[in-house]
Amino acid sequence: MEELSKAQRARVAIRTFKTIADALILRGYYKPSGKSGEKLSESLQLFSPEIYGSMSDPRIIELKGLEYVLDRLPRGIEKCNRIILTADEDFHDTSFEKITPLKRRRHSYIVSEKEICFVISRGLTEIYDILTQLTFLNIESKKVREQICDKEGGTCAEWHELETNAQRKQKLEGSVLDQAIWNLSIILGRTYREARDSYEYFDEHHNQNGNYNNGLFSIIYEMGQRIINESKLNDSLLTIYFTPSLQEIIGHHKYAKRWAKNLKRRLYEHTFEDRPIHVVSANMHSMRNLFYGAGLLKEKTHVIPKDLYEMIMKVRDSSDDITEYASQYGLSYLRDTSESNIDVMIIDTAKNKNFNLHESIKCDFDYLEKEQPVIIVIDYAFGTQAFAIMDELLCPCTMEAETVSFKVKSVNIMGKAGTLAGNKGDIMLATAHVIEGSTNNYIVDNDLAVEDFDQEYPIHVGPMVTVLGTSLQNRAVLERFHTSNWKAVGLEMEGGHFQRAISAAIIQGHVAKDIKTRYAYYASDNPIQNGQTLAAGSMGEKGIVPTYLISKVILQKIINPPPVVLCKS
Repeated sequence: MEELSKAQRARVAIRTFKTIADALILRGYYKPSGKSGEKLSESLQLFSPEIYGSMSDPRIIELKGLEYVLDRLPRGIEKCNRIILTADEDFHDTSFEKITPLKRRRHSYIVSEKEICFVISRGLTEIYDILTQLTFLNIESKKVREQICDKEGGTCAEWHELETNAQRKQKLEGSVLDQAIWNLSIILGRTYREARDSYEYFDEHHNQNGNYNNGLFSIIYEMGQRIINESKLNDSLLTIYFTPSLQEIIGHHKYAKRWAKNLKRRLYEHTFEDRPIHVVSANMHSMRNLFYGAGLLKEKTHVIPKDLYEMIMKVRDSSDDITEYASQYGLSYLRDTSESNIDVMIIDTAKNKNFNLHESIKCDFDYLEKEQPVIIVIDYAFGTQAFAIMDELLCPCTMEAETVSFKVKSVNIMGKAGTLAGNKGDIMLATAHVIEGSTNNYIVDNDLAVEDFDQEYPIHVGPMVTVLGTSLQNRAVLERFHTSNWKAVGLEMEGGHFQRAISAAIIQGHVAKDIKTRYAYYASDNPIQNGQTLAAGSMGEKGIVPTYLISKVILQKIINPPPVVLCKS
């Protein structure tokens, strides 16, 4: 039998994980310590995601991966033995505490001290995301137990000391804290400094408003204690359930339909059905700040820096002020009520004034006055959710017994992505989207080119891989995509799904064949470089230039006439 390469083994493992997960969703439940759960763990460890670092090393606890996961899961998840994934449930009139994690827009409810319920509104990608994180957490919990238990089943002195520290109500300080962290580092198999850094990281978020986690001492103790309890009582086995209501909505656009209906209703109320519409998938600040930042500074009699990025630095902390100011000149905000977690900004360019634009932004004001485009800025979708919301947005709708088709002229995607060809902060322009784990590949007629951007800024052009999730990435697979005939320059989660919806809308006649598509990504991480994965943290101010450079180019494409194409004789 021919031996598989590392990349081939990893691809098999990723496919196995997805297949098992799909089967368990249909089955309705599974126990991570049971056969199905162990197969999920084996698959995750086999393809060894870069973001989970040393997960496969039984001697040490993976701290950066733990930080990443617990920032995206609700507080107290480490001690739960009953986790339920469901569709929209009416929890509003209950006493259950609603929790939104620090770094993931997902809603969950604490039903009891040992039970948490996730409300799934963003499709299969969200389910895979949760399952990979729970699988990682269970693997690390078992490693904690192995570190603290001897062959006779007893626990070590360090564990008893950790129990005491975890249950203290007063915050540890000075030499007492140093000793507690040293003791914890022995359990973790980590150096004192590594344990200290992780303690401080969790402590910072623990003390923030919202109390995002329970602190490192408590987290590690509860992880180990849950596994100890499982070995003593069969009733304590962690069980993950998928409710019938969740099973029924998979593949249906329940939340996306609500979201699109709310947005189209707002557009119809503003009589935008005959105006050119430009959809921009981006954050909720860059387009707004570019369009109105200079005007706000002028109104406040502040000096407007000639450098665009200096201007952005001056207004980036004035979110409420700039939104209030912009509302006078055509900006309206549509907060999501559909549970899709995608807010929308609508910019009516007909109400904007010349003085609101920074001098570095090129604009043909005669064209703008004539065309009066409407810019719809939608917040980031999550994986396959991108297909659902774009599919629903581009199709006609019925308003007051009238069929309405909005005139969508362009779809613009400014995404965050991992780079395979460069460094963090670089920009990638898609020529195609290759959906990992499937035969779906889409050529992109990208209306963005290197020449549209500032000279000498690092820009990579080529196919983008649309991956299953942030946790389902393997270095060997990604390197294969980059070095093989695919010549992929980056990886992301939504572009291929957006393109699927756009292609479907063209085939169905919902949008014109000449609709402009623009895909540009800035590199938020480099998953094939040690220390540059998403677990390493955000880019901070380093992300300002690529974010606003892409936004500027997209905005200029919308507010200026398309270049004249001369026929070659």
